[in-house]
Amino acid sequence: MAVSANGTPVLEVEGVTKTFPGVIANEDVDLTLNQGEIHCLLGENGAGKSTLVNVVFGLYQPDTGTIRVRGEKTQFAGVGDAIEAGIGMVHQHFQLIPVFTVAENVILGNELVKGPFLDLDDARKRIRALEEQYGLMVDPDAKVGDLSVGEQQRVEVIKALFREAEILILDEPTAVLTPGEVDDFFAVVRSLVDQGKSIIFITHKLREVLAVADRITVLRNGRVAGTADPKTATQQSLANLMVGREVVFQVEKGDAHPGDPVIRIKDLGVDDVRGVRTVDGLSAEVRAGEIFGVAGVEGNGQRELVEALTGMRPKAAGTVEILGRDATKMTPRRITELGTGHIPEDRNKHGVVGSYSIADNLVLNRYYQAPFTQRWVRNTQAVDEEAERLIDQFDVRTPSIHVKVDNLSGGNQQKVIVARELTGDVKALIVAQPTRGLDVGSIEFIHKQIIALRDKGVGVLLVSAELDEILSLSDRIGVLYRGRLVGTFDAADATREGLGYMMATGAAPDSEVVRS
Repeated sequence: MAVSANGTPVLEVEGVTKTFPGVIANEDVDLTLNQGEIHCLLGENGAGKSTLVNVVFGLYQPDTGTIRVRGEKTQFAGVGDAIEAGIGMVHQHFQLIPVFTVAENVILGNELVKGPFLDLDDARKRIRALEEQYGLMVDPDAKVGDLSVGEQQRVEVIKALFREAEILILDEPTAVLTPGEVDDFFAVVRSLVDQGKSIIFITHKLREVLAVADRITVLRNGRVAGTADPKTATQQSLANLMVGREVVFQVEKGDAHPGDPVIRIKDLGVDDVRGVRTVDGLSAEVRAGEIFGVAGVEGNGQRELVEALTGMRPKAAGTVEILGRDATKMTPRRITELGTGHIPEDRNKHGVVGSYSIADNLVLNRYYQAPFTQRWVRNTQAVDEEAERLIDQFDVRTPSIHVKVDNLSGGNQQKVIVARELTGDVKALIVAQPTRGLDVGSIEFIHKQIIALRDKGVGVLLVSAELDEILSLSDRIGVLYRGRLVGTFDAADATREGLGYMMATGAAPDSEVVRS
């Protein structure tokens, strides 16, 4: 394994501890990174991965511990010091301005000027040189808001390289990418290390760790739980190390016993924010006691479909019937009152109010009903008792029900949403990307909750870009392509390869798609 020119690692973290009120995020953590190495930092949501790299990048100050860059002890007062030391970071949530061009985003905060004016010509030349060197092809004059998610991520990498970063921290870089974009991104990562860059790669996706890592460090509850060699490690051994117990990858479920339809969709048409028809003539049924999975590459109308069904977006054509009632023009509240739960795709935007407490978020859809409100007065005791019950039942990791949801890990935020939406007299459940960005332990838990609801007779519409999730949970599968269902079949007959082919091409089911 290569090290820096003077024989020492390019980055050393020794004994770092970082606490927040009521939470020990990191405790006595050690980590080293060698030159030309991909060191994967693996762990559950809330294990302390992002906190650790935020300390390395100067966003947080450690309570104790030291950081050395190329053997020299450093103390970063802020991000600027880390960048000056040659450290760059690509955040899970992109730090880009959609109305700016690629070039404008790249130079923001590090502007090139010619006299009193921005020197965008020089910026474009330097960006194109970086694109060619590392295989990061993006038009410097394109508006970032018009780019795909994968292209936006390349812009973030270019930003770091533009500032001459030699050490790159990639925080959950594949969480929002499609399978094809993941392959493209891995090619970029390999190009970076081949040319001498050193990378800390944060993820919870075990298959990706084994594909890309040179070394693996696992965090659990803020401490180093162990290290692993990707040549000898397995997904099961890594999962057990992450969670501290045996993890089930495919949750067991019995046969479905479908009943009458709880959701009927007929000739549905939905327009996106640009007025473009993204759901076009779609018809489908979801029956009580079954999980109907909708597979598809993102951007084929999934978001608009879910928002239309839950009353968040108007329908341009067709009808929707939920639990025997015409819901075509119903509001989200009325649809919820019918007995519909909704786990949204974007938990931060549509699932929780980050500045509210856990307790408040757990009754967002019922706060005006008894026993939480009595004679127009909030019953705080009832709200708190419900919160204590649900955080115990759904294993929400928190020191208090009064902690703001913003302070929870992504997995625990998702558990708050699941706890709220699966509570009460739910008869229909609409679920979009329920485990995006979650670790294996949280995925296992949420899958069990969805299957348990199905077994109680609830009809579940599952929309997911994860083929493994669709195949594991669904009883029936429909493939969405350019706003239309191009095929529907029993999950028992589906193959991963065939589904992927159908998602990419829109081809009708044939022997490529289903088992004979």
